[in-house]
Amino acid sequence: MKRFLFGSQWFLASAWLWLFATTPLSVYSQADSASAGFGERNRIVTFCAYNLRNYLKIPRSVEGVIQEKAPKPDKEIATLVEILASIQPDILGVCEIGDTEDLADLQARLKARDIDLPHSEMGHGGDPTRRLALLSRFPITSRNSQSDLRYHIGDVILPMQRGILDATVALRPNFEVRFLGVHFKSQREVPGMDQKLMRRNEAHLLRRHIESILTAAPATRLLAYGDFNESKHEAALVEIEGVPGTDVSMMDVRLRDSRGETWTHFWDAADHYSRLDYCFVNRALQSDIKKPESFVYDPPNFYDASDHRPLVIKIDRGAATSRARKKVKATPGEAEEPR
Repeated sequence: MKRFLFGSQWFLASAWLWLFATTPLSVYSQADSASAGFGERNRIVTFCAYNLRNYLKIPRSVEGVIQEKAPKPDKEIATLVEILASIQPDILGVCEIGDTEDLADLQARLKARDIDLPHSEMGHGGDPTRRLALLSRFPITSRNSQSDLRYHIGDVILPMQRGILDATVALRPNFEVRFLGVHFKSQREVPGMDQKLMRRNEAHLLRRHIESILTAAPATRLLAYGDFNESKHEAALVEIEGVPGTDVSMMDVRLRDSRGETWTHFWDAADHYSRLDYCFVNRALQSDIKKPESFVYDPPNFYDASDHRPLVIKIDRGAATSRARKKVKATPGEAEEPR
């Protein structure tokens, strides 16, 4: 009996040594090790889209005197940072940021509140003053921002005012999200121009960019966000969504505040509330969005920071590890609104 046990143990030991010798060793990076063990709480990534209302240097009245290049007032910035500190974004997409100095100022103020977003991308177009920016806790793995897009209205050639910010962020190994940030033509009238037609052309440029991405790589997780300056039923937004149910379509993530309301912008002079800010996702990303936990953030003092309210999207970066990824079909009535 003892001889049998000794032989069995020798056989098992030999088998383990053979397996160890013939199996290639894997080298894991620190990021791999960290992502392999993140728990339920750390699976969720918070993305925030926010129009900052002129976080830049423009002519302003300061103590009754017009200054040509005055920054956003500290009181407004303090409220804005307080709002973002409540949201705790891991990725922040903003409209109406100024130059790199303004962006660095925002990063530093957020870091002082323990929101460290060291990775950044800026986007711009024909508007030399207002730009787009993306700040991220996670590394940006590729950039393809479009700054020289143009369109025709009759014989007039016009630039897309803020271009398209395009940055891909690695939320963990093998889980990337490509973010497209926009800020369409404002609702201010332009003499001799149809502002709705201008936004329709900008929407066409964004649709063309979306289709170029998803035609080349249908599995791309894509999120388009920003201030679209249009209501949901308008032709510009219908074009961005594309043909429902196709591989190149985009779905509106319709967010609500704590009272169930969807508006994102308040025009004080007209006492007018509207929904102008949106997040659209494609089929590959839709199943990773935690829709019930995403919202329009609605602090009572939001207007002290901006005339827009921030959108908050929760992304489950662990979803792909807990279930087999499959083709996602839009559920009627869930992601899309009647047209």
